[in-house]
Amino acid sequence: MSDRRLAGAHVLVTGGAGFIGTNVIARLRSEGARVRATVHRSQPGKVDPTVEYVTTDLTRPEDCARAVDGVDYVFHCAANTSGAAVMVKTPLVHVTPNVVMNAQLLDAAHAAGVTRFLFISSGAAYPPTDERPVEEGEMFAGEPYPTYHPVAWMKRYAEILCETYARRVRPAMSTVVVRPSNVYGPHDKFDFATSHVTAALLRRVVERHDPLEVWGTGEDVRDLLYVDDFIEGLMRAFADPEDYLAINIASGQGHAVREVLETLLVVDGFEDADVRFDPSRPSTIPVRLMSTTMARDRLAFEPRISLPDGLARTIAWYRAQQQTQQDGPEAAAVA
Repeated sequence: MSDRRLAGAHVLVTGGAGFIGTNVIARLRSEGARVRATVHRSQPGKVDPTVEYVTTDLTRPEDCARAVDGVDYVFHCAANTSGAAVMVKTPLVHVTPNVVMNAQLLDAAHAAGVTRFLFISSGAAYPPTDERPVEEGEMFAGEPYPTYHPVAWMKRYAEILCETYARRVRPAMSTVVVRPSNVYGPHDKFDFATSHVTAALLRRVVERHDPLEVWGTGEDVRDLLYVDDFIEGLMRAFADPEDYLAINIASGQGHAVREVLETLLVVDGFEDADVRFDPSRPSTIPVRLMSTTMARDRLAFEPRISLPDGLARTIAWYRAQQQTQQDGPEAAAVA
């Protein structure tokens, strides 16, 4: 077992302007790590002056080599992601750049002598299990849900690469694969073209859409996890002593989209909303639940933030961001 203390360690976070990357950076800084973060097309919503930000294109091997130079650990949070509509219409937008980026970054990290590499996979890569929570050992037990097929196999291939570097090459590079459920919270994407269902619903509620359109029937069930809980689970997985670990980080509870919307309406006091469900619009798997047994038993991980509390926190953050944008650049500089 290697020393994986974060205090004083030099850590790379890819996707430093993204939802997960931004939250990972904040946690690493609180642990005393020295952080380098990659950015690509987007810039961080809030720049941390203690973080070394580097502009990179991680599909380029030379940029990957520059990013990992001198770092102890890598938290690979960068990915091309979007919502159901993009996944259905242009599925390869999630495949080619991600396959290249994942492979190039792993190769560069191994060549640079990185001690541990954390990869964020996806619960969408699992085969369907209907209403039974899917367990870690079932990742390759069947084909993914058809809508997810291209992106799921992209994630599966990255997982195989992680296991290869940890167990099948010399010198080995320790890796951990975290498979999240549907994470939501501050710094999420709220652009309707790329957002996931929770963020899209939250924005429609806050903006008081009339009518309030919901894609699908509202009966799809998801495991929702507030981002602070996810980061806690991710950090516990990173600290695990095994040189290779693949593990679910989820809430262990399913919520129908209709229930999520109803909770948002109550939390934000939106009475008499004209809600209209549109079954003709793109949706994904009807039910996706993930087992939390391994995370509970191995990592002693238990989510702490309830759905109403998490949604209330996210609404408050979203409103504060909107107000900052309305007040202009001077207010943003102070925030």
